[in-house]
Amino acid sequence: MSNIVAVVGRPNVGKSTFFNRLIKRREAIVDAVSGVTRDRHYGKTDWNGKEFSLIDTGGYVVGSDDVFEAEIDKQVELAIDEADAIIFMVDVESGVTGMDEDVAQLLRKVKKPVFLVVNKVDNNKRLEDAVEFYSLGLGDYYAIASINGSGTGDLLDAVVEALPEKEEIEGDELPRFAVVGRPNAGKSSFINALIGEDRYIVTDIAGTTRDSIDTKYNRFGFEFNLVDTAGIRRKTKVKDDLEFYSVMRSVRAIEHCDVCLLVLDATRGFDGQVQNIFWLAERNRKGIVILVNKWDLVDKDTKTAKEFEQHIRKQIAPFTDVPIVFISVLNKQRIFKAIETAVEVYKNRTKRIKTSVLNEALLPIIEHQPPPANKGKFVKIKYIMQLPTPQPQFAFFCNLPQYVKDPYRRFLENKLREQFDFNGVPISVYMRKK
Repeated sequence: MSNIVAVVGRPNVGKSTFFNRLIKRREAIVDAVSGVTRDRHYGKTDWNGKEFSLIDTGGYVVGSDDVFEAEIDKQVELAIDEADAIIFMVDVESGVTGMDEDVAQLLRKVKKPVFLVVNKVDNNKRLEDAVEFYSLGLGDYYAIASINGSGTGDLLDAVVEALPEKEEIEGDELPRFAVVGRPNAGKSSFINALIGEDRYIVTDIAGTTRDSIDTKYNRFGFEFNLVDTAGIRRKTKVKDDLEFYSVMRSVRAIEHCDVCLLVLDATRGFDGQVQNIFWLAERNRKGIVILVNKWDLVDKDTKTAKEFEQHIRKQIAPFTDVPIVFISVLNKQRIFKAIETAVEVYKNRTKRIKTSVLNEALLPIIEHQPPPANKGKFVKIKYIMQLPTPQPQFAFFCNLPQYVKDPYRRFLENKLREQFDFNGVPISVYMRKK
């Protein structure tokens, strides 16, 4: 489980620049294949080998500064509730403002680690000006310039040092299936239909489920936890504090589950917000099942299931090996099929393939279609093994790993999927030096 660090502060102090700097550093290494940060205000990063999730709260407030003043207190309170550590950013150019003092007043009561960060300190004169921030009563501060990264190293050293150790989830704990999606897609109704009792209040008001709630569920001789999450709402709509809260909660639910059941409303389609949730799950390397709900309301002449499915697969390329189940929660159509599929995906995600079996299946294919020669040098893949990680990752040992390009990696991933069923599960392929 990774810790959550929230970055709070009034507008234009440089929170997003700081956030982007940390995430890009990490994205550059991790997401070289997908290559796109699809959600601007949430990301994973690591420092000194310790991984944590970073949330830029500024991304969740839209509107003028006066709207912001009312919002910022709520935001900070929520960050205090949900995050494991808080970075409070201020701006040396404008000095201490009334809004900074309000935030400081909230943060002084907090039992969690709070880091006061004075941004835009890029010369000695400004270093002297930063002293006035002692008046906020939060003790020492870190002077940084997020635009060029100076000072961020010391800050991050202190942040990871202060993060609580997360206990690893016990091996015998039940698998967790998180039901995610935007508000009103039918997540709570889906869970009610499965359990057969109104365990949740289901109303037509978007976003009534504010928290993630766990339910033990036993069916098909398979026991697991169902996690209902607050609907993740489009960023521009996250106006009230509870919305922001639900985003943070959903992030946590996705991070700590094994399989995401992504419920979408067929009448709205696979829109940008649903795609964001999909990529959030994919980036966290979770199993994914896409459930197209309210299929009974779609006019079948215009959209057949096949067309609808092709449209979704186009949006999620290159990771298209994902099960899509058309359901109607209202008519209890195919809802158990949805759960059976999730169980299959869970088994795929936890599958271990013997090294001998892997090599027998893949080496002949690789010999027949080796990586293209690069600068007259030939890459020879000698040996393959699955790494001992919670999700499927494979190491291909070869003489010149640096010459194996993305298209060939994708070829290897596709062959792995053809030979062994990894439906619904992101897999990682690494080239290692033999």
